[in-house]
Amino acid sequence: MTTVVDQHLLRPKEPIAPRVIRWVVLVGILIPFIWSFRGLDLSLARLLEAPGRVWNITRAMFPPDLSPEVLQRAIPKVMESLLIAWVGTMIAAFLSLPLAFVAAQNTGSKILGPVVRFVFIIIRTLPEIVLAMFLIPVAGLGAWVGTLAIGIHSIGTLGKLSTEVIEGAEKGPVEALAGVGGGRISQVRFGVLPQVLPTIMAYWLYRFEINMRASAVIGLVGGGGIGLELQSQLIFQDYPRVGTVLLLTIVVVLIIDTVSARVRRRIITGNKEPGPVAVFQAAAVGKRIAMLTFSFVAAYCLVFILAQLQAPV
Repeated sequence: MTTVVDQHLLRPKEPIAPRVIRWVVLVGILIPFIWSFRGLDLSLARLLEAPGRVWNITRAMFPPDLSPEVLQRAIPKVMESLLIAWVGTMIAAFLSLPLAFVAAQNTGSKILGPVVRFVFIIIRTLPEIVLAMFLIPVAGLGAWVGTLAIGIHSIGTLGKLSTEVIEGAEKGPVEALAGVGGGRISQVRFGVLPQVLPTIMAYWLYRFEINMRASAVIGLVGGGGIGLELQSQLIFQDYPRVGTVLLLTIVVVLIIDTVSARVRRRIITGNKEPGPVAVFQAAAVGKRIAMLTFSFVAAYCLVFILAQLQAPV
C-alpha cells in the first residue's frame, strides 16, 4: 500500500519576513552605493585607466634615490615621525586610563560617566589631520602640533576601548574585596586593574602602530615628521626621492609592527616568546637559508645607510 505524503509537511514554507528583510537590506546597500558612485563623478573609463597611472608612478619611483643628501634629509624625518607617534601615544595612554575608569559603568560615576563617554565620542569624530589644522594657530608648525593632534585623537579611541575592557572585568575579585571591607579605590586598584591592564597595554601598542602611520599624514599639513618631506618631493615630482621616503617609512612601520606584535603576545598570553637563536635552530633547512639571507641583506642595508649618513654632502 503506497502512502501519499503531503509535500507541505516535509518542507515548511519559508516565512515572508526574513525574505523581505533581506531584500530591504540589499536595496539599502545598493542605493547608497549607486548614489555615491554617481556623486563622485566616477566612470568606467577612469577606473580602467587608474591601474596604468599607478603603475607609471610606481615605476618612476624605482630605483629610489639613495644618495647621501636624500638619506640625510629623510631619515631624521622618519625618526621624528616615530617620536611623534610614541609621545602622542604615551600622552593618550596616561590620560585615557583614568578617564576610562570614570566612564565605565561598573567603576565610574553615574554623573561624570556619561559626560566622559560623550567626550570620547566627540574626540573620535575629529580626525588627526583636522585636529592638527585647529592646533596650528595655537602651537605653530612643527612636531609639537603633530604630537598633540595624535595624542588628543588617541584619547578618544583608547578611552572607548579601555572602557569596554573595564566593563567586561570579572565581578568576583571586586566582590571579594568588598566583602573584606575594601573601599572603592581598593576594589578598582586590586580587583579590576590587574584584570584589564594587560589587554589595555596591548591596545596601547596597537594604537602606537596606527599613530606611526598617522604621523606621516599629519606632516602634510605642517605637523612635522616625514609627511612634510614627502609633500615637498611630490610637489617637485621627484619620484625617485618619493620612493626613498616611502621605502624608509615602510621599513620602519614593518619593524614596529613586528616588534609590537611580539610584545602584545607576551603581555596577553604571559608566555615567553622564543628567541632568534631558538627559532633558527627549530627551523627547517630551507627556512634557515632564507633567514641567513635576510640577515645578511639587512646587515648590508644597515651598514650602507650608516655610511651614507656619514658621507659628506
